[in-house]
Amino acid sequence: MATTRSYLASTCEPLDVVIEATGIPDVGARVAYDAILAKKHVMQMNVETDATIGYILRKMANAAGVVYTLTGGDEPGATMDLYDFATSLGFEVVTAGKGKNNPLDRTANPDTLTESALAQEMNPKMLASFVDGTKTMVEMTSLANGIGFVPDVRGMHGPTVTRDTLSQTYVPKEAGGVESQEGVVDFGLGIAPGVFVTFKTEHPKLVKDLQYLSMGPGPYWSLYRPYHLTSIETPYWIARAVLMGETTLATDSPPTAESITAAKRHLEAGEKIDALGGYTVYGLIERADVARRERLLPLGLAPGATLRRDVEAGQAITYDDVHVDESLTVVLLRKLQDLELMDL
Repeated sequence: MATTRSYLASTCEPLDVVIEATGIPDVGARVAYDAILAKKHVMQMNVETDATIGYILRKMANAAGVVYTLTGGDEPGATMDLYDFATSLGFEVVTAGKGKNNPLDRTANPDTLTESALAQEMNPKMLASFVDGTKTMVEMTSLANGIGFVPDVRGMHGPTVTRDTLSQTYVPKEAGGVESQEGVVDFGLGIAPGVFVTFKTEHPKLVKDLQYLSMGPGPYWSLYRPYHLTSIETPYWIARAVLMGETTLATDSPPTAESITAAKRHLEAGEKIDALGGYTVYGLIERADVARRERLLPLGLAPGATLRRDVEAGQAITYDDVHVDESLTVVLLRKLQDLELMDL
């Protein structure tokens, strides 16, 4: 049955789990919130919502005795699966990330991508959110928050790599890589639709075994999964959540990363920010502490906000630059999340 009444998902008695996959932050917030209140599990495929208020939704779900989790079919969950595997074997993960499907173009919008989107039977707005980097930023924000990692720089590095150069690239600069620290998320061009982790170990036996198994000489190694099957995989992860109470990926600790909002073009006072993948803004990942200190506008609160003053193309937008739409559920839940974090 098709319907535009999202509340039916939480009020339909036979349903055990609600899957949210619109990619619209406020819709994702309302659907997840209603489902949790109705004591239904939530399989969150809307990373735009999770990157903004995943911490408070997870906290509410825990209190209600239900599972709130991202799915293993999307890149954040698929990467988390690799991370869990590596750490369970005693390895220390230094970088976790994904391949980006399209060349990065921060100015991409539905008009510039209409022909390409139609050829792929995609919504031009959705494709624009891929090409302008927004989707990658929110996905890596959710991953970072789930494992306590940070972006090395605003927007991450995003080098061009192959599966054979992962363990030489996503490592500290002193080891010949691009990162200035360990414990970071990143993305790469040339390895989509795969996900990866790079790791190290100082255990002599493990080092010897990794070398024997043709994993490379070290001191860093990588695990690479060359695919993620998105919605095809989702039933498997639903079963694990509902039948076994398992979490694939969720933010249980205070967020370490934030998806912030940047101007796609020159924006003028009085303009209203449109949908993600639209004509006005794109997302960038930033450290959560930096975002708080600089009062940077979380990306999930941007749609529907009105500019107080002009903002130049490429500039990060702050809370002081806009009037957010206070009626939105995602805005209200973000306020609650911020209050919760202030008490910690």
